[in-house]
Amino acid sequence: MPTPTFQPQAADWLQRVHESFERQAAMRTLGAQLASVQPGEVTIELDWAPALTQQHGFLHAGMVATALDSACGYAGFSLMPADAAVLTIEFKINLLAPARGERFRMTGTVIKPGRTVTVCEGRAIAFDGGREKLVATMSCTLMAVTGREGVQG
Repeated sequence: MPTPTFQPQAADWLQRVHESFERQAAMRTLGAQLASVQPGEVTIELDWAPALTQQHGFLHAGMVATALDSACGYAGFSLMPADAAVLTIEFKINLLAPARGERFRMTGTVIKPGRTVTVCEGRAIAFDGGREKLVATMSCTLMAVTGREGVQG
């Protein structure tokens, strides 16, 4: 299914996404990087690391969820007004297969943008020995936040 085309509301939307991502200590902890940023779609990539695994050596589900949540959040944030910040208000993750691989790609895509509430979908792909495997999907609901002390774009 092709990605819908959305128009960002903020003229400096791309800069805002990059600056906000740089402030996220959680993404630094994961070693995650922005791989692609388009209006309404953001891809985050990270390498497998022992500190991010569960007892069987797979990328921990909490790490998968964290990176997918951020990918969805920034996809929604890319379309929000210049005075808005973004917070996740709900997500559901489906863990489809063990997250085994050398590298992981988490992509968040806006399904329905809104003035206050935005709905996104996420997909986590594992790259292992030249193979790609879908390991998780996410449904995510975001809220545009304005005028709240301590919450910035």
